[in-house]
Amino acid sequence: MSAADTSGDALSFGALIDLIKQALGVLPDPRRGRNGIYRMQEVALAAFSVFWTQSASFLEFQRNMQQRLGSNNACTIFGLERVPSDNQVRNILDLVDPQRLAGVFGEIFERLEAAGHLQAYRRLDERLLIALDGTQYHSSERVHCEQCSRSQSGETVRFSHSVLTPVVVALGQSRVIGLAPEFIVPQDGHAKQDGESAAALRWIGQHGAALAARRAVLLGDDLYSRQPMCQAVLGAGLDFLFVAKPSSHKCLYEWLQGLEQAGAVEQLQIARRQGKRLFTDTYRFARQLPLRDGKDALQVSWCELSSRDEQGKALFHNAWVSSLPIDAHNVAAMVEAGRARWKVENENNNTLKTKGYHFEHNFGHGKRHLSATLASLNLLAFLTHSVLELHHSTYQALREACGPRRTFFNDLRTLLQYLSFASLEALFQFMLHPPGAQRPNTS
Repeated sequence: MSAADTSGDALSFGALIDLIKQALGVLPDPRRGRNGIYRMQEVALAAFSVFWTQSASFLEFQRNMQQRLGSNNACTIFGLERVPSDNQVRNILDLVDPQRLAGVFGEIFERLEAAGHLQAYRRLDERLLIALDGTQYHSSERVHCEQCSRSQSGETVRFSHSVLTPVVVALGQSRVIGLAPEFIVPQDGHAKQDGESAAALRWIGQHGAALAARRAVLLGDDLYSRQPMCQAVLGAGLDFLFVAKPSSHKCLYEWLQGLEQAGAVEQLQIARRQGKRLFTDTYRFARQLPLRDGKDALQVSWCELSSRDEQGKALFHNAWVSSLPIDAHNVAAMVEAGRARWKVENENNNTLKTKGYHFEHNFGHGKRHLSATLASLNLLAFLTHSVLELHHSTYQALREACGPRRTFFNDLRTLLQYLSFASLEALFQFMLHPPGAQRPNTS
C-alpha cells in the first residue's frame, strides 16, 4: 500500500485484520451440537466488514458478486472463507460477550505506541491525555433485551443502551484514538441500575495499571470530579483533570472564596490576537483545596479560564480540579489539556453518530449481547480507519485526493459493490489511479 505498509508492518491493514482474526478465533462458541459452516471468527469479521465499509448491504452485495464473478471482496479483503447472511450474523453474535473484544483495542494501542504515534498526543510534561465520556446508542419504547437500561416517565418505559467510550485526545490533533469501551449494563448482584460512573470505575480497575505506566491523565466532565472517582484514579496510579462546577462542589468554592478574600488566588492574564480581533484570557488558580467537606477530603489543584473579547463580552468560562501541581508556568497548558475533553464528544461520539458509522442505528438488537457486540465491532472499525489515517501515506493521499470524507466512502462502497479486488492495496491503487485515467505530468 505504501512504503510503511510492508509485510513486517504491525499497523498495516493486513496486520490489523490478522490481529482481529486472531482475537475472534478464540471466541468461545456457545452453539450446541453441530456448529454449521460458519465459524465464530468469520461471523464476527463479516459484521466488522459492514462497519468498516459503512455499507449495511455489504454482505448481500458480496454474495451476489460471488455468483456473478466467482469472487468477492469479503473474502479477498477481509479474509472470510464464506459470506454469511445478516440474520446468521445476528443470531450467532447475540451469544458473544463484547468484553471478549477488549484485548484487540489494547493491542492496537500498544502497536501505535511502538510506532511512535502516541508522542503527538502527550502534553503536560509528556503525559498522555485520555478523555472519558458516556454516550447512548439505542433508545426505544419497544425494542429491548435483558442488557437494556430502563427509565420510566408516567406509564411509559424506555429501554436504552449506553457505553463509556475512552479516547486518547490532544488539542491540535484532529483524530482521537479509541480505547476499549465499557458498556453500561445491569451488573450481576447489584440491585441499583448501572450508570456512567460505575462503568468508569470498572474501566479504571481493568485498564488503569497499563495506562499508569504511560503516565496517563484522565479527563472528564463534572460527573467525574467526585472524591470516590478521584480516589480510584489515584489508586490506579493515574492523574485526573476534571471539570468542577460550583453547584456540585460547594465546600471547595467556599474555601476558594476565603482564599480570594485573603488575596491568595493567583491570576495570569494573557492577550492573544486572532486575525484582527483581540482576546483576553484570564487564568486563576489555587493549590491545596479540599474536594469535599470532611477531614478525609482530597487536596486538589484548581484552575479557571475566562475569555473575553475586546468589548469585554464573555466568550468562555470553565474550571477544573486536578491531582497535578499547578503554577503560573503550567496553568495555560493545564487548561488546554482540560479543554481537549470535548474531543471525545466531537471527534469520537459525534463522528460515530453522524459521519457514516450510524452508531445509533439498530443493526440488530438480539436478546443477550448482540447490540453491545455490534457496537464494539463498529468502534473497532472506526479505530482501524484512524490508524490508517495516522500511519499510511497511501491512505492519507487517497483521502486527500477524494476531498470530502463522504466522497471517499461513497466511492469505496460503489467500487466494492461492483468490482472484486485482490486486496485492499489493489482497491486503493485503483482509486488513486483509475485505469484509463491520464496521470498528471509531474516532470
